[in-house]
Amino acid sequence: MRIKVIFFGYRYQLLVLVTFVILVYVYVNLRFVQEHVQECQSAQQTPVIYIITPTVSTFEQKADLTRLSHTLRLVENVHWIVVEDSNTKTTMVANLLKESGLRYTHLNSPTDKHAKRFDDGVLISRGVVQRNEGLNWLRNNTYHSSTNGGVVYFADDDNTYSLRIFEEMRSTKKVSVWPVGLAGHLRFETPIVKNGKVVGWFAWAPTRSFAIDMCGFSVNLKLILDFPNVRFKSIQGELESHFLSSLNITLDDLEPKAKLCTEILVWHTRTERSIVEKNNVDKSIYIGEGTLNTEELKNVIRKSQSSIEV
Repeated sequence: MRIKVIFFGYRYQLLVLVTFVILVYVYVNLRFVQEHVQECQSAQQTPVIYIITPTVSTFEQKADLTRLSHTLRLVENVHWIVVEDSNTKTTMVANLLKESGLRYTHLNSPTDKHAKRFDDGVLISRGVVQRNEGLNWLRNNTYHSSTNGGVVYFADDDNTYSLRIFEEMRSTKKVSVWPVGLAGHLRFETPIVKNGKVVGWFAWAPTRSFAIDMCGFSVNLKLILDFPNVRFKSIQGELESHFLSSLNITLDDLEPKAKLCTEILVWHTRTERSIVEKNNVDKSIYIGEGTLNTEELKNVIRKSQSSIEV
């Protein structure tokens, strides 16, 4: 009888333990589900930042795009629109975007390498064709009813961005502006703000209507959709200014961010171009003991170089 009582006691304790474990498991999973639902709801309510990045094939392209993708992975609710200056979408960029974990759109639009003439006969500025292709995609794939306060930002792949700049621009109603470090051959360029309003510019060629760098402003998506024919034009020194003027924007419409333009949260850095010798394979030198078939080694190096993505 005592054995039965003890056995029953053990079974009771085991039942209590199993029940407790199940309850803990259910509680943890419910919390996870609730947090996930809250995150989804928050993402739906948070305006999407559409980031348009023109890119061209260089030795540094993959490094630049990798660095920028790692920055954007830390930003909530972004859609990265990468536009290659190429006749086709390259495998390297396609693979990089797939592995980025970001919501993205991969486009291509080549710049005419021979004519390179545009609008008033001025040479086509780098990235103009690709930014316009990104704008075309937005106008064909987003709608007023689904914008939810979406924001458009033109982010070059070799600039440097503080994460804070993306949260600053997310509340853009028309056009937000902020200082840019290392721009216009100056230590920084910035809108001049007085009583909360932009009244002028400290910048290269400050008499321009909008003396601002490409990475120094963001535009509400609705404004892009309201002006379907507005695009970038290669007007020397007026690329950004002409674009903003075409959106029927005035100084009074500008929204100064970054603590009323007193902080620098983005820098117009430029990647130094690497010097790679075209015949460096033929100059390979083997240092070591013994003999080596140098021709065979060169063939191995050539084959490996042709299959490696850099």
